Amino acid sequence: MAKPLKLDPDRLLPAEDRTRAIARELYREVAELPIISPHGHTDASWFSTNANWSNATELLLSPDHYIYRMLYSQGVSLDALCVPSKAGMPATDPRAAWRTFAEHLYLFRGTPSAMWLGHVFGEVFGFDVALDGETADFYYDTINAKLASDDFRPRALFDRFNIEFLATTEGPQDDLSAHHAVQASGWPGRVVTTYRPDAVIDVEHEQFHGALKIFAEKTGEDVYSWDGYLAAHAKRRTDFRAAGATATDHGHPTARTANLSKAEAAALFAKILGSDWTPADAELFRAQMLTEMAAMSVEDGMVMQIHPGSFRNHNGGLFASHGRDKGADIPMATEYVHGLKPLLDRFGTSTALSIILFTLDETVYSRELAPLAGHYPCLKLGPAWWFHDSPEGMRRFREQVTETAGFYNTVGFNDDTRAFLSIPARHDVARRIDCGFLAQLVAEGRLLDWEAAELAFELTNGLVRKAYKLDRA
Repeated sequence: MAKPLKLDPDRLLPAEDRTRAIARELYREVAELPIISPHGHTDASWFSTNANWSNATELLLSPDHYIYRMLYSQGVSLDALCVPSKAGMPATDPRAAWRTFAEHLYLFRGTPSAMWLGHVFGEVFGFDVALDGETADFYYDTINAKLASDDFRPRALFDRFNIEFLATTEGPQDDLSAHHAVQASGWPGRVVTTYRPDAVIDVEHEQFHGALKIFAEKTGEDVYSWDGYLAAHAKRRTDFRAAGATATDHGHPTARTANLSKAEAAALFAKILGSDWTPADAELFRAQMLTEMAAMSVEDGMVMQIHPGSFRNHNGGLFASHGRDKGADIPMATEYVHGLKPLLDRFGTSTALSIILFTLDETVYSRELAPLAGHYPCLKLGPAWWFHDSPEGMRRFREQVTETAGFYNTVGFNDDTRAFLSIPARHDVARRIDCGFLAQLVAEGRLLDWEAAELAFELTNGLVRKAYKLDRA
C-alpha cells in the first residue's frame, strides 16, 4: 500500500505555541519573496539552450553528491546510480538507477536531503504518495513525462520558482558562451557567472597546467611571467564582469593569506611553475593570490567569497576512478585570525573591498569569525555552508554569530547547489529557520515585532542584494 507524502505547513517552525504563532506571521510575509541565489553550481547551458532534461536520474540523482554520498556510505556503487566516471557514463539503465535510489530513500530520514526531496516531489512535481521501491516506476515515468513538457524546461521553472538572480561558477579557463547566449536571447532571467580561479592558482589542482595553457590562449598574455599572469587575471575578470559577474570565489584548503613583495612573489611563482616546489610553496602561493585577488577587487568592485576548510577528494581510489566532487570531501579545522591578518593588514579597513567568509568549522563561529566581521569593515559572514546548511546548522550559526556580529554583518542565504530543482526548497528552509529564530527573540522580549519583521525581510532579500552589489551591477 502506497504511503502518503505530506508537507506540514508549519514544518521547521518552533514547537511552542506562542513562538510558533509569531514565526508563522513572519514567515507569511517573506515566503513568496523572489529567490536570490548569488552563489551556486548549476549549468548555465541549461538556460542558454532551454532544452528539456531527458530523465529523472539525469537531473535529480546523478549530479547530486548530497544524495549519492549517503548511498555510497551504505555500499551502493556510484556506477549503480549512473554517476559518470573518468571512463564515461556507466552501462546502468537510468530506470534501474532510480529504482535503487527509491529503495534506499529511507536512509535520508532526518537529513536536509529528505526535506529538499520532499519539497521537490510534493511542490514541484505534485506527488501525494511517497517514493519507495513500490512507487519507483510511477515516479520515474511521471517525472519524465513532465520533464518532456514545455512547463518543465529550465527557463519555465526559473520563472515558476520566482528566481530573480542566479549565479553559476566558472573558472578563467572556461568558456562563457552560454552566459553570453542568455544575455543575447531576450529572455529576462538574470543568470550570471562567478570568477573561480582555483584551477590556475592551485598547483596541486589536477587541472593546473592544462588550465594555465588555456588561460594564456584566452587572454593573449604571457601567463608564465608574474606580470603577465596577473594581467591575465585582470583580463578574465573583465570578461566575467561582462558576463554579469559581481563576485569571485576561492575554494582554498585554508584561509591563509600572505603579503609578499613583488620580487618575492615573482620568485615564488617561478618556483611553482617548475618541478621542485613543495606543498608549503603551494600553500604560500595560494595565500599570496588571495591578497592579489583582494587588490583586484578593490579596483574592479568584485565581491570576494572565501570557502576554505575542505579536504577535497579524501577517498583517493574514488578520485582516481571518478574525479572530483563525488561526495568524498570532508570538513577540516580552519584558522582565520592569523591566516587572514596579512590581507587585513593591507585592506581590512577598506570600504572599497567586500569579503564574504564561509567555514566548515563551526568551532570558529563565535571565537574567530563573528569578532572579525564585527570589527573589519571589509568582512561579512556567509551563511551556514555545505555540511551545515541544515536546520540545526542554520540555528547554530545564528545563535553563535549574532551576539557579536549582529545580523547586518551577515549576507542572507545562498544555496550553493548543483541541484536546480532543490533551490526553492533550500531557500524555504532558510526562511523558516530564520523566522523561527527571530520569533524566539520576540517571545523573549529581545526584539520588537516590527524589528523582527524588518529583519525577516533583510535576511531573505535585503542583505544579499547589498552584499553582492546586485542593484549596482
